Amino acid sequence: MPAAQEDALTTKRTDIRRRRAVVAALMLSMALAALDSTIVSTAVPQIVGDLGGFSVFSWLFSGYLLAVTVTLPVYGKLSDTFGRKPVLVTGAVLFLLGSLLCATAWNMAALIAFRIVQGLGGGALQGTVQTLAADLYPLKERPKIQAKLSTVWATSAIAGPALGGVLAAYADWRWIFLINLPIGALALWLIVRHLHEPRREPGPRPRIDWAGALAVFACGGVLLTALVQGGVAWEWLSAPSLALFGTGLALVGVVVVIERRAAEPIIPGWVWRRRTIAAVNLALGALGLLMVAPTVFLPTYAQAVLGLAPVAAGFVLSVWTLSWPVSAALSQHVYRRIGFRNTALFGIGTATLILLAFPFLPYPGSPWQPALLMLLLGGALGLFQLPLIIGVQSTVDWDERGTATASILFCRQTGQTVGATLFGAVANGVLAARLGGAGDLDAVTQTLDTGTPTEHVRHAVADAVHAVYLGAAGAAALAFLALLLVAPRRFPVLDSPGD
Repeated sequence: MPAAQEDALTTKRTDIRRRRAVVAALMLSMALAALDSTIVSTAVPQIVGDLGGFSVFSWLFSGYLLAVTVTLPVYGKLSDTFGRKPVLVTGAVLFLLGSLLCATAWNMAALIAFRIVQGLGGGALQGTVQTLAADLYPLKERPKIQAKLSTVWATSAIAGPALGGVLAAYADWRWIFLINLPIGALALWLIVRHLHEPRREPGPRPRIDWAGALAVFACGGVLLTALVQGGVAWEWLSAPSLALFGTGLALVGVVVVIERRAAEPIIPGWVWRRRTIAAVNLALGALGLLMVAPTVFLPTYAQAVLGLAPVAAGFVLSVWTLSWPVSAALSQHVYRRIGFRNTALFGIGTATLILLAFPFLPYPGSPWQPALLMLLLGGALGLFQLPLIIGVQSTVDWDERGTATASILFCRQTGQTVGATLFGAVANGVLAARLGGAGDLDAVTQTLDTGTPTEHVRHAVADAVHAVYLGAAGAAALAFLALLLVAPRRFPVLDSPGD
């Protein structure tokens, strides 16, 4: 073999090894982000017993969620400006620092503050991992890496509660944070050692829109706090709620003014002016909305109505994480034939019918019936979400990909926050009507912990969850309409067919 060919072959093998190492780092980073969303939940009793602060423990989740959501657009823009590697490294360091600080927390206030530090790193992990996946692979290979990331997310989401419970019961709750350190350190080492981004041409010094970043952070934080705490910490029409919503709306105006004047805005106007990205933003916002129905309310339904133990109830929910990655991986064979838009329309149209079928399940029914619907729903949503993410990433250049990816992830996260608030109000309203104003979902959950609910309560829970699923079907229909009416028939893909 000629020396030139041998050198080229060696270089190719080295590039393949480096890419595999980077993919391993991305999967570890995704596992960290997914685990942290669920692992804390089962350790709450031990945390509260040790630190106190029962009245504010919900902020362990809300604070993390707020920090992740509001930083997504900021990290997306920074990754387009400075590159993915420095943003991902910064996010990993922040996440590990937050994890270490959480393990040393001395009271609930400190733990909540350190969870917010974790969330500041988690926002970089979520957005940049998805963007790098598109950078590393050409269009025809992206479904493979995205399916791997989906599988990691699904597996971690299932394992999180069980792992958190085991660590809290047999070790100490602080280990649910310390376990992040070796995993994150390995991911960080792989990124630093093996991720080599192309050298960029020298140009004018980038101008960072720090005022816009601060305004986006403040606006998102205030509005999401109003949504998360409204109806929980205070009444919807109370002074704190009205003050937060009023402040949030005022900050929206501030964000618009700052971003219009900024040379390099954090949220550029093109993410809403381009039909493809605008449609996908709306559609994935609706996806976040509808996902609340199964993830939040199905476990309660399985325990209260079907009479299942918590582990079995979790299995009824978890089956959709089996079909989602599989259909996502196979979606490339569909969208190559009929396009991104039509594949997503088929997926969300099918999901709408499945969600509409849930209220028609027999009462009390058998566990296999909702489990089958969840299996089908996961398959439908795999055909919906992944083609849209890949489609949007393929319509923009490298220096816009981080912003575009962060935009659609931000809309999905915001949809989940709105959905938790909206459907929580719907479920509590139905329960109050059925139980004569003497119950809500929290009361039902407490009943499950102490004994078996009465037949009257079981019927009320079934009616409440049916109402939530009808609302989720409405959200799916909105996603369908957004794609049908706003998205172009064919996405303007920039990659060549043979890349």
